[in-house]
Amino acid sequence: MSDRDDGNHEKNGSYGRKAFHNSHDSHNSHSSEIPQPAILPPRGDYQTLLSYQKSEIIYQITFRFCRRFLRRGDRTIDQMVQAARSGKQNIVEGSKAATTSKEMEIKLTNVARASLEELLEDYRDYLRVRDLPIWDKQSREALYVRKLGATSAISFETFRQFTETRPAEVVANIAICLIHQTNYLLDQQLKAMEKAFLADGGLLERMTRARLQMRKGQKP
Repeated sequence: MSDRDDGNHEKNGSYGRKAFHNSHDSHNSHSSEIPQPAILPPRGDYQTLLSYQKSEIIYQITFRFCRRFLRRGDRTIDQMVQAARSGKQNIVEGSKAATTSKEMEIKLTNVARASLEELLEDYRDYLRVRDLPIWDKQSREALYVRKLGATSAISFETFRQFTETRPAEVVANIAICLIHQTNYLLDQQLKAMEKAFLADGGLLERMTRARLQMRKGQKP
């Protein structure tokens, strides 16, 4: 039940921008400034990522779901909460690592994707073993959640009333819808990261290119 409409709204500040430093000889007022290629790309703000915003909602829903509907001492509680937290935190860490390691950004984002897939199966298992329905992706309920998830100002407050008042069946299905949406967005991010890595390479390659360009610019 993926929501492919949301992929169009994903923005990552790590891509598509160029940064330059200027070199100026203060002893020669007639010397021209030579643009230096960026070695470290500008760091994106993970909080602007729709995938992060949704993963944060998933974490809050999961924490409350486990507290309301699972018995104290159930090992599933730790597994679900940790999977939800891993999905959120690895998006953060991947975004922060992007400045110095595109490889690490890809790896951590993929860990986030895997953690949310694990959480998705936990919610499905909860419904299956209790003979509760899993909403069809074209059902009225699923379409309503997808519509809520497509809003620009999305936060946990959008889903708080449902999470705190609806039965387990509804809350679990809401979480499932949001996980599908987030996984789709992460898939798109991973494709963009792979494309950027193939085009620009890693830190060592950027440093080598920058040094070669500087040497060419310094030749008389």
